[in-house]
Amino acid sequence: MSKISTFLKGMAMGAADVVPGVSGGTIAFITGIYDTLLESIRRINPSLIGVIRKGGIKAAFEHVNGTFLICLFGGILTSIFTLAKFITWMLHTHPIPLWSFFFGLIIISVIHMLKQVEKWNIGRIISIAIGVGFAYGITVLHPVAMDPTPLNLLIAGAIAICAMILPGISGSFILLLLGMYAPILAAAKSVDVVTLGIFAIGCVLGLLTFSHVLSWVLRNYRDIALTFLTGLMVGTLSKIWPWKEVISWRTNSHGEQVPLIEHNLSPLNYEHVTGHPALLGYAIFAMILGLAVVWGLEKYAERNND
Repeated sequence: MSKISTFLKGMAMGAADVVPGVSGGTIAFITGIYDTLLESIRRINPSLIGVIRKGGIKAAFEHVNGTFLICLFGGILTSIFTLAKFITWMLHTHPIPLWSFFFGLIIISVIHMLKQVEKWNIGRIISIAIGVGFAYGITVLHPVAMDPTPLNLLIAGAIAICAMILPGISGSFILLLLGMYAPILAAAKSVDVVTLGIFAIGCVLGLLTFSHVLSWVLRNYRDIALTFLTGLMVGTLSKIWPWKEVISWRTNSHGEQVPLIEHNLSPLNYEHVTGHPALLGYAIFAMILGLAVVWGLEKYAERNND
């Protein structure tokens, strides 16, 4: 796998992670690097000390697939820092096309995930249903108000990173539920090194712990895990439905009014209820674009694996 290719896949993951409702883990799975990512992270454990003693730093670097991790996380960070302002602007000024794009992305991602399941039975179907119910339950939760204290930043990082590497659950959405999305996005835009550093430490702690669990589950119960994760993705579709009516508002940490509770609307009723144009043509185009992006990533991954 070329370094440039890995970096670009990291950028795609980073772009997804910025938006509440979309998971970078989904992109990793589609592009064929998910298992490699989990295995590389899993190898960062106390046994690495023995590898260093025997073969030195270079051997340890190769053992954890260091080049791959540096290129991938370099792409993720580059994307987050460069796209944070753009995504924020799109969410405020063109939300319908943006959410439509990601809606299309999730739809075709579900199809991609289902194709990976080797054997179908009633247990797999039940697993999907549980995933749908779990994810939908999360999407209807109301955001809590956590102050961006060092301890809360640490906890938020540990929880969010677990969601970020799970296909179907968005780390950004988990941050939104914790009330930490705005502070972290603001820190990324202003390059607040202290806030981002504490959050990053939490991410590292969560990642090193959770990757072992997830890697074990995928090795031993792959089909069950895949169907559950697919259910998670289906369950989050209501969260990223483009046409919404805001029922109530909340004041964020900057004193700005932001949506608290939203209700999904039909695009045919959207203009009548909200007074804003439904932009159905733009939405359909953006959705098709989302489908095309994932289809292209899938074909690219298949070509590289041949």
